[in-house]
Amino acid sequence: MSVWDDLVGQEKVSAVLDAAARDADALVTAAAADEPLPEASKMTHAWLFTGPPGAGRNQAARAFAAALQCVSPDRALGGTPGCGFCDGCHTALLGTHADVTTVAAVGAEILVKDMRDTVRKSFTAPASGRWQIILVEDAERLNEKSANAVLKAVEEPAPRTVWLLCAPSIEDVLPTIRSRCRHLNLRTPSVEAVADMLVRRDGIEPEVAASAARATQGHVDRARRLATDPAARERRAAVLKLPLRLDEVGACLKAAQELVDAAAEDAKQLAEEMDGKETEELKAALGAAQGGRLPRGTAGVMKDLEDMQKRRRTRTQRDSLDVALGDLTAFYRDVLALQLGTRVALANTDAEDALERLARASTPESTLRRIEAIAACREALDRNVAPLLAVEAMTMALRAG
Repeated sequence: MSVWDDLVGQEKVSAVLDAAARDADALVTAAAADEPLPEASKMTHAWLFTGPPGAGRNQAARAFAAALQCVSPDRALGGTPGCGFCDGCHTALLGTHADVTTVAAVGAEILVKDMRDTVRKSFTAPASGRWQIILVEDAERLNEKSANAVLKAVEEPAPRTVWLLCAPSIEDVLPTIRSRCRHLNLRTPSVEAVADMLVRRDGIEPEVAASAARATQGHVDRARRLATDPAARERRAAVLKLPLRLDEVGACLKAAQELVDAAAEDAKQLAEEMDGKETEELKAALGAAQGGRLPRGTAGVMKDLEDMQKRRRTRTQRDSLDVALGDLTAFYRDVLALQLGTRVALANTDAEDALERLARASTPESTLRRIEAIAACREALDRNVAPLLAVEAMTMALRAG
């Protein structure tokens, strides 16, 4: 199974990355044998992956990183780098390869202190792999200082270092950075392609896979979660019932509280899984005995970890809220489709009765205002408005129409 199999509906991007991985392999082989380097190469030191949510930006970057670190012996016989089975591919895909460093936003921004060690590492030679790879999953969240640190590293990279930046659009990245990157734009995969992937890769029943792919409109990660997690299906069903409950002010406030509480519970569950493990691992690394006191001078390190975990919980809550808001947007988009009599396929066929009821009870203009209210709520959350305040404003606007 090739590493490119994870890229759903991205055949053109896969072909470009496959060609670049072949040239990168030739570059490393030629350098090791003191042979002259190829004159023309499709490989470059910095790549920018863009595309809408769910298109697979991070998966494409990680698959490329795996292909660059591939050590399969088949390469010497003309095989394609990125076998998916060798130690280089396996560890790169899992995120445990020593020469593949992943940077993701813990809070609203990637701070310069989060990038300092990574930038320093980018100037070192690979420890065991073929390339030193820096994968920035949320390049749009680089603030001014951290973006400038990345710019300096991308301007004058080490010979065997590759930067892989991921962002929703090319405009989300500083012009000075994107001008030094090769740009690849991923498109939203078709519902059919996502459903086929769920059946082939995850063994999901075809009807369930088709329903999950249709409900998420081609968002690969959300479709997989919806198809495999009963709790996710229950949360989505609750969100789709919300528009029919907003008949009174009290109901609006209650619905908003329930949405925020559900997102907070998601964040809490993730924190319980990760925070305790991280804390114990750090204590062990600092030399604390089992259940004993920390050595002197380590309180600041523990405080940094606690701050990072707090920022992650906040972001997780807002990401969970964003999923619910996306489901609401798709719901009202279906209502609008029914009102306008278009032939656009409905995403929420399992809630068709509710869709038709709202379509008859309102006008296309009011549905558009409701979609705008959801978008305004998302923007407010991005500006760090208190979640409950933003969601209450949205539910009141949904009631008003």
